[in-house]
Amino acid sequence: MVFAFEKSESFGIDKNAGEVCPYLTAADRCGIFAQREDRGFKGCITYDCYGAGQRVTQEVFEGRSWRDDPALKAPMGEALSVMRRIHELLLLLQSAKQFPLTGSEKAELVKWEQKLIPETAWTQAGLRAFPLDATTRGVKAFLETLRHHVTSHATGHT
Repeated sequence: MVFAFEKSESFGIDKNAGEVCPYLTAADRCGIFAQREDRGFKGCITYDCYGAGQRVTQEVFEGRSWRDDPALKAPMGEALSVMRRIHELLLLLQSAKQFPLTGSEKAELVKWEQKLIPETAWTQAGLRAFPLDATTRGVKAFLETLRHHVTSHATGHT
C-alpha cells in the first residue's frame, strides 16, 4: 500500500504510493501470493520490510488500521517508510556483530543500536522527528570503519 512501483520486469502493473495494491485482500494478504512470479511480481517476492510493518501497526498505531480508519493511511505509510529504514540499519548492525569486534567497536555499535531502539516505544511524533538521514550516514560511517574485518577475513589475516 505504501510504496509506488512501475510496471517492469519486477512488477506487473503501475501503482502509485499510497494506492492499495489491487491484489491485497480484505484480510491484508496477497491475493496472488502463489502466482506472484507468474503474474510478473518478482519484486514482491524479494521485498522484505524486516518486521517494520508489524511494528508500525502494533507499536506505533496500537493495532489500529487504515482499513478501519482511512485517515491513518498516510500517517501509517510515513511511519513505515521510516521504520523500515531503521530496521534495515539494525539488520546491518546485527550482521556486524559477526566480526571479532574490539571493545571500542562494540561500544560504538551499541551506541547506534540504542539510537535506533529507543527506551520507550516508537510513536508517530518520534518517527517523524527522528534524524534518519544523519543516523543513516553515521551508521554507514561506522560500518566503513569495520572494513578491515572483511579484508582480513577474506585474506585470512587478523
